Formats: sequence, C-alpha cells, structure tokens
Amino acid sequence: MVRCFIIHTVCPINALAPGESRVLYSRVFGPDEAVFHGGQQRQLTPQERRLLSAEKVSVVARQVHSAVSMCRDASGRPLMETLPGEETLALQDADSGVVRLRSGDPFSEETSVLWMAVQSLGFVLVCEPHENLLLAEGTLRNLTRQCLEHLHMLGQGSEVLLKSNRIDVLLSRLLPHGQLLFLNHRFAQSLEKDVAAYMNK
Repeated sequence: MVRCFIIHTVCPINALAPGESRVLYSRVFGPDEAVFHGGQQRQLTPQERRLLSAEKVSVVARQVHSAVSMCRDASGRPLMETLPGEETLALQDADSGVVRLRSGDPFSEETSVLWMAVQSLGFVLVCEPHENLLLAEGTLRNLTRQCLEHLHMLGQGSEVLLKSNRIDVLLSRLLPHGQLLFLNHRFAQSLEKDVAAYMNK
C-alpha cells in the first residue's frame, strides 16, 4: 500500500531558504495515523489532524530534497532546462532514488520513499516497507509522465496547485485508494485512453 503521493519543489526558490522545499500537492492514503496523537487517548480535532498530516508530508519533502541535492551534486551534471512539449526528454533526464525512513520519522512504521526529480519538481511515493518497490517505481514513473504530459507542469508559470483536481483524477485511475496495480499491456492502454479522454475535456 502507498501511504502518500507528493509533488514538491527540489530546486532553490527565491521565497524559500536554502534547503527548504515547498509542497505543491499531496494526497494521503490509508488509515489516519493522526487520530490519536503520540499514542495518547486525546482525540485530535480535524484541524490538528490536518496540521499533523501536513507536517509529516513536509518531513518527507525535506528528506527527498536533501537526497536530490546530494544525487545531483554527486553526478556533476548541469540541470538541463527543457521547454513545454519536451516532457519526454525531461523524464529521460530525471534523477531518481529510494530513501528509507525509520519508524517514527515521521510515520509510525518504517517506510520506503521512492522519488523522481524532473528539473525543479520532485514526485514522491511513500510506501509501506513490504511493498513491491519495482511495481511502485513503475507506477511513480507512469504518474510522473502523465502529470508532465497532460498537465504541462514544466512550462513557465505552470501552477500545480490549480491542477489538483486533475491530479486527483490521475491518482484515482492509476493508484486507486493507494493500491498499486499490476497492469498488463491491454489494461495499461485502456487506462491511457481513459486518462487522455478526461484530460482533453
């Protein structure tokens, strides 16, 4: 099961301090860990739950931002800027990796964080420890490609926050309720047509 999907910045932005990351979109799946805070019996209010969930997502974004920075520094490759319409080229040049987060940092159990960094954007899946990471990697790559191609996120002035309803639709098709799907070729083609038809509305 996937715990959450996140899109966030992985490059310096004027409004942020060095090393900070801005979460542009997040979707949390599965049981709400924040109902009882730290094992205490006091039930949290909806606002407290939202704040705790947002903090957990921010912790993941900071960890991934750090991993992307180290990966890019180690490779020594300059960051290539691509133009709208060159999403496939940008995806081929993307950095990717896996980060293991130990229990309590920030989720109650250990998690695996798969990430792809395409220019200034990071796409992240947080998975339970026993999850099939090859399947998760394929799903993350597919989600990233769909976001880039259909939502044109690499263009100047592209505002991910305004496209959240379309990202929700992508997730409902490709990652329903946080469940990874085994896709045969025919089913994958059918999903592609379904997504393309919705995005072209």
